Amino acid sequence: MPRLKLSKINDSVYQVLNATGEHVGNLKLIRTLWKFKAIGYDAQGEVIPGGGLLTDRHNLTFSGLDIDDINARLVLD
Repeated sequence: MPRLKLSKINDSVYQVLNATGEHVGNLKLIRTLWKFKAIGYDAQGEVIPGGGLLTDRHNLTFSGLDIDDINARLVLD
């Protein structure tokens, strides 16, 4: 099963990268929850907010940054 990785941007934002290092979204701390924001890119490399491989998981919330929980809930089978 492919594993996602987190890359810290700042204390409130982490990039979510797939197993090949592709940026597939961000986790943003909003009040007390981490909210997943899917990211996609068009053919010209322009950002498509809410798009990409994990668009169906856009706005999914997490209580923390437990990478095993994040992988279990975000990774496509």
